[in-house]
Amino acid sequence: MSTERPVRVRFAPSPTGALHIGGVRTALYNYLLARKHGGTMILRIEDTDQNRFVPGAEEYIRESLKWVGIEIDEGPEQGGPHAPYRQSERKPMYRQYADKLIEEGLAYYAFDTEEDLEQMRKRLEASKMQPAYDSVSRMGMKNSLTLSADEVKERLDRGDNYVIRIKLPRKEEVRFHDVIRGWVAVSTSTMDDKVLLKGDGMPTYHLANVVDDYLMGISHVIRGEEWLPSAPLHVMLYRYLGWEDKMPEFAHLPLLLKPEGNGKLSKRDGDRLGFPVFPIDWTDPKTGEKSSGYRESGYYPEAVANMLALLGWHPSDNQEMFTMDELIQSFSLERVSKSGAKFDVNKAYWFNQQYLNQKSVPEIYADIVPIFSELYGSVNQEYAETIIAMMREKYQFAREIPAASSYFFVEPSAFDEEVIRKKWKPETNGLLLELGEWFTRNNCLTPTEFEDNFKIYCESKGIKTGEILQPLRVAVSGAPMGPPIFDMLALLGLEKVLTRLIVCTNLIKL
Repeated sequence: MSTERPVRVRFAPSPTGALHIGGVRTALYNYLLARKHGGTMILRIEDTDQNRFVPGAEEYIRESLKWVGIEIDEGPEQGGPHAPYRQSERKPMYRQYADKLIEEGLAYYAFDTEEDLEQMRKRLEASKMQPAYDSVSRMGMKNSLTLSADEVKERLDRGDNYVIRIKLPRKEEVRFHDVIRGWVAVSTSTMDDKVLLKGDGMPTYHLANVVDDYLMGISHVIRGEEWLPSAPLHVMLYRYLGWEDKMPEFAHLPLLLKPEGNGKLSKRDGDRLGFPVFPIDWTDPKTGEKSSGYRESGYYPEAVANMLALLGWHPSDNQEMFTMDELIQSFSLERVSKSGAKFDVNKAYWFNQQYLNQKSVPEIYADIVPIFSELYGSVNQEYAETIIAMMREKYQFAREIPAASSYFFVEPSAFDEEVIRKKWKPETNGLLLELGEWFTRNNCLTPTEFEDNFKIYCESKGIKTGEILQPLRVAVSGAPMGPPIFDMLALLGLEKVLTRLIVCTNLIKL
């Protein structure tokens, strides 16, 4: 990959709804490359298709990128030397490039109606040919290649509807180098004469994309592989406009795949398997449909960025945990895979758990104190932080801790039935009550005191510790699993432990 000229990259989403997590990965890879080479990260809003514009989508995109930790250097909010950064606000500048191509015979006016286009499609299909407006079929259509100059002028003067299409050569090989995929070669005989300027005067993605990338000095175009079929057309536009020596390097990223690996990851997959496919919550303003996001689901932004970076990119060693600075230093497009990356929700959980364990206990407390308060009223901070420190290794999300630690605040009202069925014996209740008295007689206060006396008691009774260890946990907490049991007993205190042993043994009768 060449970085001889300043690295300037852009993330160019369309504001047509929620930003898919795959789009966030594309933005992240752009950002990592820019920061690694001291370059510039641009956000450009490609809103040329006004029919698909969704109110609030642009703000959603900006908030999503900010949450993940992607900093924008130039964009609609930041401004910059190439403003404006919304394509709808750049509309006047595109026309001149379409006109230039017309003048040089590299594009043409097409006056075809929808009916004309439909008839053409049916005619080609009937002839067992692929329907396409190309170098062959265009000669049977109503355009400035088939109409006389006078008729074209007359149609333009009276305001007939038209589009401007690129005029591709009939048989010519288009070759370009993709940083990820190597050399790509496509014949123009397989390409359409795409529309460059629509009837409303707005450019299509193809024209606007190339013009803006050139004017903004973009050095690398990093985008999803769904745009790979469009790349040869963009190469031709650079050639036609005389900008081939300034053409950016291309890198088409592999798809994010369903967990089972067959097909692109979709919102439906997330709904089906219970994980988000959007960075933050989104409510469709047209339908009111709500979609969950990683932020509101309890993920840390660092975990999401780390997870996304490794979905398609492979570091040179086996390192998995990266800070953003480490990602920036390690990232390279050459180490991005060609093949799709399967989304693994369990790996997403794992990453979040790693970052949860890296957080300081006060940080975690500050995040989840509203949940504690909602469940249990006012809580003592020191007490809650002790619980967090004790329990966080067991959970993937901080928000799970308050509900899972209910027995630290209220006596359990139910006891795990499977443990009762498997572990409770006729003598278990008596052993637990004796154990409670043993703890009291020896005034157990610390985890070590509880543990040592538990072992001594079991030895004195000639029983294995496993016979009553889990019944002890269930009697005190109601749950079959949890934090280290003797830490739990010490935090609850001797009085509560004894009370709960009495309550439990009164309720469980075999």
